[in-house]
Amino acid sequence: MENVKLDICVGTTCYILGASELQHIGDMLPEDIAPYVEISGIPCLGACKNKNYGSAPFVRINGKIIGHANVHSVIEELGKAVRGA
Repeated sequence: MENVKLDICVGTTCYILGASELQHIGDMLPEDIAPYVEISGIPCLGACKNKNYGSAPFVRINGKIIGHANVHSVIEELGKAVRGA
């Protein structure tokens, strides 16, 4: 399996609206997907300028931007990406 790249926006707005919790997501990943996920903090994804993505906090999983990100939704998307679903 190829690794899945998770970028977490840690710009001020995203950080205040929940990215602070997402920074610890690596500790919460299920054992079957954790080895395949690369996690990075990004100063700003610029997604808040495009209303098509929803609202902060934002993450990017293999290039796909996801708004309203929370631990549960990000783990779900990572699982799909790792499994190729």
